[in-house]
Amino acid sequence: MLDPSKADPHKAMRARVRAVRDAGSVDAALATGALPKLAEMSLSEALVLGLHKQGVKKYFAIFGHGSTDLGEVLRIYEEEGATRTINCRNEVEMAHAATALRWQYGEISAVVTSIGPGAMQAFAASLAAASDGVGVYHIYGDETTFGEGYNMQQVPKQEQGAFGRMTAIMGQSYVLHTPEGVRDALRRGALCVNHPYRAGPFYLLLPLNTQPAKLSVNLAALPERPSLPKLAPADDKALDEAAAMIAKAQRVAIKAGGGARGHDAAMKRLAEAAGAAVVLSPGSTGVLPDAHAQNMHVGGSKGSISGNYAMAQADLLIAIGSRAVCQADCSGIGFKQAEGVINLNGDFADALHYNRTVALPGDIGAVAERLAAKLEANNAKSNKRAWLDACAAKKKEWAEYKRKRFECPPLHDEVWGEPVLTQPAAIKIVADFAKEISAAKFFDAGDVQANGFQIVEDDKSFDTFTETGASYMGFAASALLASALADKPRYGIAFCGDGSFMMNPQILIDAIEHGVRGMIVIFDNRRMAAITGLQLAQYGEEFRTRDRVAVDYERLASAVSGVFAVKSCCDEKALRAALKAGHSHDGLSVLHVPVYCGPNELGGLGAWGEWNVGNWCDDVQRAWIEQNL
Repeated sequence: MLDPSKADPHKAMRARVRAVRDAGSVDAALATGALPKLAEMSLSEALVLGLHKQGVKKYFAIFGHGSTDLGEVLRIYEEEGATRTINCRNEVEMAHAATALRWQYGEISAVVTSIGPGAMQAFAASLAAASDGVGVYHIYGDETTFGEGYNMQQVPKQEQGAFGRMTAIMGQSYVLHTPEGVRDALRRGALCVNHPYRAGPFYLLLPLNTQPAKLSVNLAALPERPSLPKLAPADDKALDEAAAMIAKAQRVAIKAGGGARGHDAAMKRLAEAAGAAVVLSPGSTGVLPDAHAQNMHVGGSKGSISGNYAMAQADLLIAIGSRAVCQADCSGIGFKQAEGVINLNGDFADALHYNRTVALPGDIGAVAERLAAKLEANNAKSNKRAWLDACAAKKKEWAEYKRKRFECPPLHDEVWGEPVLTQPAAIKIVADFAKEISAAKFFDAGDVQANGFQIVEDDKSFDTFTETGASYMGFAASALLASALADKPRYGIAFCGDGSFMMNPQILIDAIEHGVRGMIVIFDNRRMAAITGLQLAQYGEEFRTRDRVAVDYERLASAVSGVFAVKSCCDEKALRAALKAGHSHDGLSVLHVPVYCGPNELGGLGAWGEWNVGNWCDDVQRAWIEQNL
């Protein structure tokens, strides 16, 4: 006869999770007494329960022998309605999806892999979250703690904690060698993934043998998601100094980095009060409406006519939420005439990146509002009319330059053997369509991304997500999977090059499996056009950046049941018709768009700045040495 005590090995676990589910939270269940303060459970359950207390209830997972115990806990928790887990087919893909879920929707999730190669793939993809400042939990299986011999798929070295050391370099990491360390791990993780200014991935390494280990847990002591007040300078000394600098300057430029996103109203008020030209970074489109007279568009190594003019001519730089990556400030020489810097940033290192800086650390919105009020009081913009008029002329020149390329008819392409749309024209058509249907836009790395941030015309933050932090090929298509777990999914369009799409085509299957509604547009030029252009600009010759293999993406995508796929060739009318047909499909649609790549100057949008790469290095480095900032 079956021992009643063994009838359900998960009886105690189910009782706990039901108490949490019914009460709505761990704290609420504790308050009513439905959940005991002290309980014995496995490390795996303690981790899941602790993450639930922080609001982490969604998981992207590829289970393996290194995560079976954790997977069993997640099975029970999902059966009881406390968490959701979706299974994926590629660790890179799911790491990008988790990044997009937090970046786009503000929802924290966890990525779960096995030990070894799977963890390594997710770890590689976490570079995007680290570079873009997006907080995500990564949970990897790890080698056992008894040292009984090599574990399959561990790093094969006679050293301890190799994965923990690797992940600690990328972000913050905690190896749960001792199960009772889970409380400290969750406390550190909560601050890392929710840091107001420097969020990033937090890595939890779970040894195979400690996952099922039992421990006593004080549920009341498990850390919650931190709630931090907005910070700003305690007094007005630095703000007054900054206001005086702005009032005195003749040519003020605001460089809006990724940290400026979401502070649209404060950015607009500050820009207008300062009489400043606003130069965007690739990831900050929309912080000022596209048509606003002071929006000079992107500036940097790719940049624009108007954005790079404002950077080069400004006598005062106001850097906001920028980490001054090489492409955003032309490897340090973009602000050639700036005599001083005012820097709004919560991170001290970034706030003091340049010399001659008045640092205004803290919450960007709060600091910007206080500074704007001072500028309005002293009418700091009164002497900036000539500057803004000059910038407006350059913006008009940029608009005319783009118009000629957008209106360029299809050009004959040697690869396709027929006239096809140029990439700028095709991207503009798709971006306009996205705006018409209020779709989110995701841009992949490469030439599509580089043209994309020169083209999009956003009027608010978070209409475009361009992964320029790490320029990780395959991000855009993978990001669509985030909507499968989002509370309120938004239709998304992934703008992909042919190379980027092939990095993560697993989305074709996972999107159907998990009910994603969105669109992938593949702009196919059969080459790495961004690098081809760089090679030609630097050395006059292309080398190994094209291929001879034609891929029928319509047939490839159609092989997956449920995907609507179509090839759009070769004009605006056909592309618009394909976009409408794709959007009407209740699921994932894929549009294959052949695009031109060749010597015709109307085939691209050009580059307008400097960059410390290749045979440009000597000139850029010499200029950097001579610059005072």
